Amino acid sequence: MTPLEEHLKRRIALDGPLTIADFMAEALGHPQFGYYRTRDPLGAAGDFTTAPEISQVFGELIGLWLAEMWRLHGMSTGVRLVELGPGRGTLMADLLRAASRMPGFLDAVSVHMVETSPALRNEQGKALAPHPNVAWHDSLAEVPEGQLLLVANEFLDALPIHQLVRTETGWREKLVVWDDGADRPAFGLSPGASPVETLLAEEIRSGADIGAVAEVSPASLSVTAEIARRLQTGIAALIIDYGYRNSAVGDTLQAVKAHDYAPVLVNIGEADLTAHVDFGAIGRAAAGAGAAVHGPVTQRDFMIDLGALHRRDALLTRATPQQAKAIKSGVQRLIDPKEMGTLFKVMAFTASGGTAIDPPPGF
Repeated sequence: MTPLEEHLKRRIALDGPLTIADFMAEALGHPQFGYYRTRDPLGAAGDFTTAPEISQVFGELIGLWLAEMWRLHGMSTGVRLVELGPGRGTLMADLLRAASRMPGFLDAVSVHMVETSPALRNEQGKALAPHPNVAWHDSLAEVPEGQLLLVANEFLDALPIHQLVRTETGWREKLVVWDDGADRPAFGLSPGASPVETLLAEEIRSGADIGAVAEVSPASLSVTAEIARRLQTGIAALIIDYGYRNSAVGDTLQAVKAHDYAPVLVNIGEADLTAHVDFGAIGRAAAGAGAAVHGPVTQRDFMIDLGALHRRDALLTRATPQQAKAIKSGVQRLIDPKEMGTLFKVMAFTASGGTAIDPPPGF
């Protein structure tokens, strides 16, 4: 039994069953035993690999997108350049290198990394050592107000979700209970209705079949609304993640360990937990908070439209045979429909109202 499982056993005994959201928050973010608090999960030696680690082209295109949005918005100064869940800092390092080609951009922005993991903050510091104007925060709320350029790559998928199951007597919340006989956690259902049912899309709430599982993420909706609110002073936010284009039913909660799927209730605190992002829901949340919503489009379409293949070919002209193989395979993995190309979606938020950046590049 992991230390976190011991903690959960005690908590359930004292407070009762946990929602899936509470379970995820503990498994990923417990200050002493949480998955993201205790390790660097990225890379071959970790549990998963994200797009910036696969190809530099990913971060470079995002950097050029952000710089172009800044230019279209009037090239203002005092801009907060924010990344949510910045991994090892690879994406920010790549995007700053590319965006530096836009005259004046680096002088106009201050970099803000929203990261709770001490291990990852250390890696980000190394990656961003050449950039003196970098600050770290535990949440977006800590980032000073001001004009905003924001990117969140594979951030929302790790935020806690609630799961609801439609039964003959209505929607019931899926819970984590403690099976005393087996001395291990197990899934159960709430005896009554859950207040988060009201967050379900109406077509799901009223039309789903008996036995259907639906997921809602108040945490994702909250951070989306905060991003949208801040964009009323400009400039843009870019969200990249895997998930549904429109709200849909389905149990997407999954654990990943050593680059493979793992049981959700085994080795708690030692495996990553994620769920598919409901882009329909976050789009509604952003629009409701006053932002203009663009997309989602597939990662494949977004990257190709921004010139991924041209950048790949430019890199190949000065690559060794070994480097060329890595460059080709990396870009292909990002855009191939059988890999990340269509499962991953891209959505942008801008200030509402007609502007020169409606629609933004790539949309």
